[in-house]
Amino acid sequence: MKKIFFALLISLPVLSQKNDFRTPFEKGNGNQCATYEETLAFYAELGANFETISINDGRPTDSGELLQLVVFDPDKLFFDPEHKKTVILINNGIHAGEPDGVDATMLLFRDLATGKIKAPKNVILATIPIYNIGGYLNRNATTRVNQDGPEQYGFRGNARNYDLNRDFIKADAANTWGFHQFYHLADPEIVIDNHVSNGADYQYVLTYIMTNHNRLGKSLGDYLNVTMMPELVSDLKKKKTEMTPYVNAWGQTPDKSGFAQFDDSPRYATGYTSLFHSIGFVVETHMLKNYDKRVRATYDFMVSTLGFAEKNSKLIRQKRLENQKEFVPGAQYSVSWAIDSAKVEKLEFLGYEGIYKKSEVTTGNRLFYDRKKPYKKPIPFYKEYKPVKQVAIPEYYVIPKGWWNATRLLLANGIEAERIENDTVIEVESYRIADYKTRGSAYEGHYPHYNTKVVATKIKMNFRAGDYLFPTRQKGVKYLLETLEPEAGDSFFNWNFFDTILQQKEGYSDYVFEDLAAEILRENPELQAELDARRNSDADFARNPEAQLDWVYKHSVHYEKAHLHYPVYRILNAR
Repeated sequence: MKKIFFALLISLPVLSQKNDFRTPFEKGNGNQCATYEETLAFYAELGANFETISINDGRPTDSGELLQLVVFDPDKLFFDPEHKKTVILINNGIHAGEPDGVDATMLLFRDLATGKIKAPKNVILATIPIYNIGGYLNRNATTRVNQDGPEQYGFRGNARNYDLNRDFIKADAANTWGFHQFYHLADPEIVIDNHVSNGADYQYVLTYIMTNHNRLGKSLGDYLNVTMMPELVSDLKKKKTEMTPYVNAWGQTPDKSGFAQFDDSPRYATGYTSLFHSIGFVVETHMLKNYDKRVRATYDFMVSTLGFAEKNSKLIRQKRLENQKEFVPGAQYSVSWAIDSAKVEKLEFLGYEGIYKKSEVTTGNRLFYDRKKPYKKPIPFYKEYKPVKQVAIPEYYVIPKGWWNATRLLLANGIEAERIENDTVIEVESYRIADYKTRGSAYEGHYPHYNTKVVATKIKMNFRAGDYLFPTRQKGVKYLLETLEPEAGDSFFNWNFFDTILQQKEGYSDYVFEDLAAEILRENPELQAELDARRNSDADFARNPEAQLDWVYKHSVHYEKAHLHYPVYRILNAR
């Protein structure tokens, strides 16, 4: 589906009549971030003065303000789907209290436009200047209680109080639909999502999360892990910026037992973009370092990534195409992963000695990092994940047209679909929900399921004209698998898209059904034998008449087929 975007005409005052392209961050005291209005005005001034900069508008966000995409593209090829350049998409302010990327990206686009940084020939740079606009407008100086600056910043929740970095699969926020639109327009090879970390104290200003290379795919994942990430680390070290993987250690010091690579599942930005074979980085500057250093480190990371992409553009695009070819019908796909504890490496870590001492506030002890005692020592780092649950990739998924809440999101993500032309019977693999657990407290507007288990059977089923066929031989095959396989952690099922199948709609009156149940057992002696065996093997069941009657009901033709019957079907062999 073709998407049309229009140049955004902003009726805002320019920053200076003398074409002073210094950013609001540079004009401040080093501890101030640009406001929403200042950010729009700055990019408007760049766009008005440099043909290499274009500003494009998209959907309204939950705040009512339009999401924007700013593009640096000297050759003006961004909207040409046949261009051969590598696209880097930078997302800023998803957590609006973490504005480092907002200011750093303004510096980067200014330096590219003015020629301070040589314009790349093989790369197009695009950015969403502020993604969480509602949160960014909610400025305060108190909610990031553990963060050293800036003086004022935005709030983590968006205009409807969603954490947008948990929303990429379920897409409850209007912001997310706007991101999907811009992401598929840009179709980037590389995505950078700028953040500020919480957690342990250490010497680094900059940490990073790279897309989980095991999830990403062998071709692209190996390239990221073996070649790209080490070169970025080395390049930043030359700029006097040491960095380490995101310190995923909570409640203990990092050196106590090491830490593991963060598993960016599809609810997160880079987990979502990896489903379409994009390499992703989450930049996590350290909350306890001053704002000026954090902005500069974020800038350096983006410049190094731009430099790597410029030198390796053709190979990156080639690896991306190779990666897509790995996920074909019949191949095994992992819908669940776990840390491979047998594979551990030693990471030279720059930390501070941590001790526990008596708390002055509580009756317990508190963790204290002593910055007078820095150290450099090897600690365990668990980078590798292993498959826990795998499924065979089908040829097609079939979804009845009534489940529009799922199909509309698939289509909005560029997933190709066919429509069944006439009522027809198709042999499919069908899932029944055998077990699941549900969170007991609200999480991002849902009560998500987890530990879901299914039982698969082959059936012949009548589908109606207009029902959807989603072929897996397409670029978005990983998105299909992660959303439609119920056992995947961030599946549509686990995010409550299909909760109506979990409620039994019809029932029976015990005193009426008793007579019918007796008749059913008389006419089906094998069912009677099965019931007797169950009573003999399960004492609790034998003492529970209600459970026994319900067992007969659920083994009869009167039990509704829709209960626990997952309404997404798999065609294993298209013949």
